[in-house]
Amino acid sequence: MKIFVTRKIPGEHLEKLKEEGYEVVVSEFDRPLTGEELVEKVKGVDAILSLLTDRIDGDLMDVAGPQLKIISNYAVGFDNIDVKGATDRGIVVVNTPSDEVNEAVAEHTWALILALARRIVESDEAVRRGGYKGWEPDIFIGVNLIDKTLGIIGLGRIGSMVARRAKGYNMTVVYNKHDPDPEAEKELGVTFAPLAELLAKSDFVSLHVPLTDETRHMINEETLAKMKKGSFLINTARGPIVDERDLVEALKSGHLAGVALDVFDNEPNIDPEFLAMPNTITTPHIASATLEARNKMGEMAVEAILDTLEGEKPPAIVNEEVWQKRRK
Repeated sequence: MKIFVTRKIPGEHLEKLKEEGYEVVVSEFDRPLTGEELVEKVKGVDAILSLLTDRIDGDLMDVAGPQLKIISNYAVGFDNIDVKGATDRGIVVVNTPSDEVNEAVAEHTWALILALARRIVESDEAVRRGGYKGWEPDIFIGVNLIDKTLGIIGLGRIGSMVARRAKGYNMTVVYNKHDPDPEAEKELGVTFAPLAELLAKSDFVSLHVPLTDETRHMINEETLAKMKKGSFLINTARGPIVDERDLVEALKSGHLAGVALDVFDNEPNIDPEFLAMPNTITTPHIASATLEARNKMGEMAVEAILDTLEGEKPPAIVNEEVWQKRRK
C-alpha cells in the first residue's frame, strides 16, 4: 500500500510506516504544494498525511482513487478538508488533538497576552534600534493583569487551559459558548456571559473556537464596536474568525489598545496596515510549535494511518459515522 505525505514533518515517525512495509512517498518540496502538484502526487495512494495548508477536496479524493482509505491531518483543525466529501466516499478523516498540543497553544496565548499587556515587542524593537537612552518614568507604560477581566470565546480544551492559568493573576474570567457549562464553571471558577456582555466587560478577549460557517468573521465591525474601549484581542484559533479589515479600523480609531494574532484571515498574506501598527503582535501560526506538541502530532498522524490500514479504528476520527461504511 502507498502513503503520500504532503510535506516532511519533524521527528522520525514516518520511519514507522516504512518499517511496517508501506511505500511512503514524501513531497520533495519544503513548501505547500499547489493544487496541480497535489493532483499528480495522490494518484493511486491508500492514505494521505496532509497539513493544514493542503486543500483536500472531493475532486482530489476522486483523483486519488477508490482505494483511498484515510486522510490523516497533521493539525488539530481540519477546515482544509472537505469532510462531507470524504464521508460520502467512505474515507476516514482524522486530526491530531492532544494535551501536548492544547497546552502549547494555551501557553502561547498567555505569551501573547503578557506581551500585549507589557508592550514587550515594542520595547524590544526600541532597544534594538538604539532608542533606549536610559530609564524614564513614562515610556512603554503597560497594564497589570491582576484584577482584570479575561473573556474567553470557546471554552473547549484549550480555552479551559487558558482560563485555568488566569487564576494565577487573580483575573475574573467570563466565557461564551453555545451552552453554559456548570461543571467547568465549578472547576475553573469562570462565569458564562452572552457574547455582547463578554465583549463589553472584558479587558482581554481570547478566541478559542473552531472555524465554521457560524464563526467565520464573528469578530467584525459590529462585534468589535461592542468590545470595551481600550481592550485587547488575542487570536490563536483560526484566522478567518476575525475580519482583518474591520480589525484595522478598530485599531486606527483607538477603540482597541492592542491585538495579537498567531493566525490570519488570508494566510500567509497579512494586511500591510495591520503589520505597520505598533500596538500589534504577530507570530507565524506557531502556537502549537513545541517539541512536545509536534512530536505528539506526528505520532498520532502516523498511528492513525497504521490503525486504519490494518482495519483498526483510529482514536481521533473527525467523521465518526464513516467508520461503519469504511473502505476495506
